[in-house]
Amino acid sequence: QVQLVESGGGVVQAGGSLRLSCAASGGTVSGSARGWFRQAPGKRGEFVARIRKSTGITYYTDSVKGRFTISRDNAKNTVSLQMNSLKPEDTAVYYCAATTNPWPTTREADFGSWGQGTQVTVSS
Repeated sequence: QVQLVESGGGVVQAGGSLRLSCAASGGTVSGSARGWFRQAPGKRGEFVARIRKSTGITYYTDSVKGRFTISRDNAKNTVSLQMNSLKPEDTAVYYCAATTNPWPTTREADFGSWGQGTQVTVSS
């Protein structure tokens, strides 16, 4: 069974940068796309970004466009999220996920594989 594990979280000042990575063990992650979600304390989970495994086409939620970049290395079976110009509102636990849905879905329910999450804290 494939296991997803996030890393790279930490504490950073507003305006700073962090790079999150998601590694998979136990085999190659199957499906159409990989993505990142986040959940702040007391808030609902929120879609952040996704990338198609085959084409590399990306999609971002409006609040992170121009600041975050998702990428993947299929040979290494990893996906990353480069986060620049971080804001306090970006503070959350970030989760890596994978979906078999062929459509550009942003729904949590459509992502069947999840990591345990990594904490990102942006101080003001």
